[in-house]
Amino acid sequence: MPPPSDIVKVAIEWPGANAQLLEIDQKKPLSSIVREVCDGWSLSGSEQFALRYADGPQLYITEQSRGEMKNGTILRLAISPARAARQLLERIQSHSIDARLEALKELAKLSADPTFATEFINMEGIGTLARLVESGNHFGEMLAFTLTAFLELMDHGIVSWDLISLSFIKQIAGYVNQPMVDVSILQRSLAILESMVLNSHSLYHRVAQEITVGQLIGHLQVSNQEIQTYAIALINALFLKAPEDRRQEMASTLAQKHLRSIILNHVIRGNRPIKTEMAHQLYVLQVLTFNLLEERMMTKMDPNDQAQRDIIFELRRIAFDGDNDPGATEKRKAMYTKDYKMLGFTNHVNPAMDFTQTPPGMLALDNMLYLAKLHQDTYIRIVLENSSREDKHECPFGRCAIELTRMLCEILQVGELPSEGCNDYHPMFFIHDRAWEEFFCVCIQLLNKTWKEMRATAEDFNKVMQVVREQITRALAMKPSSLDQLKSKLRGLSYSEILRLRQSERMSQDDFQSPPIIELRERIQPEILELIKQQRLNRLCEGSCFRKLGNRRRQEKFWFCRLSLNHKVLHYGDLDESPQGEVPFELLTDKIPVSDIKSVVTGKDCPHMKEKSALKQNKEVLDLAFSILYDPDEALNFVAPNKYEYCIWTDGLCALLGREMGSDLTRSDLDTLISMEMKLRLLDLENITIPEAPPPVPKEPSSYNFTYNYG
Repeated sequence: MPPPSDIVKVAIEWPGANAQLLEIDQKKPLSSIVREVCDGWSLSGSEQFALRYADGPQLYITEQSRGEMKNGTILRLAISPARAARQLLERIQSHSIDARLEALKELAKLSADPTFATEFINMEGIGTLARLVESGNHFGEMLAFTLTAFLELMDHGIVSWDLISLSFIKQIAGYVNQPMVDVSILQRSLAILESMVLNSHSLYHRVAQEITVGQLIGHLQVSNQEIQTYAIALINALFLKAPEDRRQEMASTLAQKHLRSIILNHVIRGNRPIKTEMAHQLYVLQVLTFNLLEERMMTKMDPNDQAQRDIIFELRRIAFDGDNDPGATEKRKAMYTKDYKMLGFTNHVNPAMDFTQTPPGMLALDNMLYLAKLHQDTYIRIVLENSSREDKHECPFGRCAIELTRMLCEILQVGELPSEGCNDYHPMFFIHDRAWEEFFCVCIQLLNKTWKEMRATAEDFNKVMQVVREQITRALAMKPSSLDQLKSKLRGLSYSEILRLRQSERMSQDDFQSPPIIELRERIQPEILELIKQQRLNRLCEGSCFRKLGNRRRQEKFWFCRLSLNHKVLHYGDLDESPQGEVPFELLTDKIPVSDIKSVVTGKDCPHMKEKSALKQNKEVLDLAFSILYDPDEALNFVAPNKYEYCIWTDGLCALLGREMGSDLTRSDLDTLISMEMKLRLLDLENITIPEAPPPVPKEPSSYNFTYNYG
């Protein structure tokens, strides 16, 4: 008799018959099991049948996926994928409209199944769907189901997007360009065009010829956030795949069409909260917009270029109210050396040399000129108040502006591609047409203020820049909705406040290193760790929602996982949408006994990350991935929605299995809670018995790479 781990107890349904309760031997061929099921209902031709899940996506069970079956699973005997594909292919070409509609509805559902999709595509099914769309005879629900099936089939990556015909592209683009079209058709059309652009260089050019930016912007002015999201996603795709020489042109067109203000008024300030995918698309647009600065950031100044030198001369003229034209003699220009020194340039004789390092290159000079012309009073005040000082505490404007530009490029990741899992957009960057330059103007004033607060000299330059970076990053983390709010946040982050925050955060790390305090900390730590452990387990009992990663990120598919209250079973199951609050155990149809868990792995060690190694898997997704490995050789794969949930779950699973919790979140919580407890107990410090010999130094924490093996 095979071991119990090879036996799965399931129920199998067939329309009009009583369900069969079977014990499936996972070592037997699937075809033999299907034959036994057919014999139980006296059905002939078992090769024409297959097993599918009765709940959820109702996927076909194959030799590769049968290991996912759990005890208590409800299955359904269905016609085989090949037979289903053949029948549906015939029915979608039926002369009966009702029969065609029902067939397309079923096809849209089955197309998400990779086994069915392979059979349908091998029968030239995609070509048939494309011809149905090109005919222009389908409308309403029938067209919506056709487009859904087409998109699901293409997303399996079995066939290339390059096979799509121009007439099909024109038809899909026509749905997007129509002023009045069904919402479901518009959604799918936008998604198809986005996939074309992202997956084929040749199709990018064809789509770009058919779709007008004006039409896409028009779809942002509707109240349906799903349509808005798809429209911005297509704009982002066109932006991302455009040749470099066309991106600036496209940016100018979008500016002329007032894209920024439309997004601000109809999306960011709309009546509906921003959903996760919309936040991601806004972040992508923000990154792509800032990436337009990359060319200037990586352009060195040519010291021999007179036009570029004239910009520096203009900075000098505005600051010191000179009335000399750029064509003055070399003898006259030699007198500018003193002015260039007061402007804070490193090279007083030829300040053009200050802009030959990239980054920030010419972008720094652009920022300085913008400040000088658009915020002239601020510029003159900063320059003059520092140029008149003789106590070595002057803030070198030129050097600071160049280094600040480099810093802002690093903070906002100018020149880097958007991250797949990131939603970190800043509403304030959609407030102003020149958001980058205005952001610089706010930050250069902060730098000047911080320099004075620190009473810095030239030797303190790097220290000042470190403080300014911390002020800016802390302020951005507060998500100010406007530049005025940013200024307010920065005012609250003075140099003295940064010192206070640093001291508070360092307290448990650098302070109180005397033996009594070390002993107190060691006494407190176990009970604090137990408190953190209980909190992590309580969070697992509450459960979390996870997004299913697919080829199309905007198809929001979710699943939920939570720990039973007795900490013995993990319950999980698929959801149609992101839940609002706790999901009852009754709705979570699958479960894993905790006793079956062998280990927890993370990052590139996860099975679902190994499977997707051929796809674009960026560091952010890898950093949020973890898997539970359990008997016999199965895995439950996760991608956490954020770093916090990742730490909660990996720590909670460690606590559940009696292993050390090692995340950065646990270390931070441990330090914070111990510091708070120590403050409460320090008044009783005299009651602590101090040993004659110093206690041993605590071991350094081990590497926190979240890869554990409990087997």
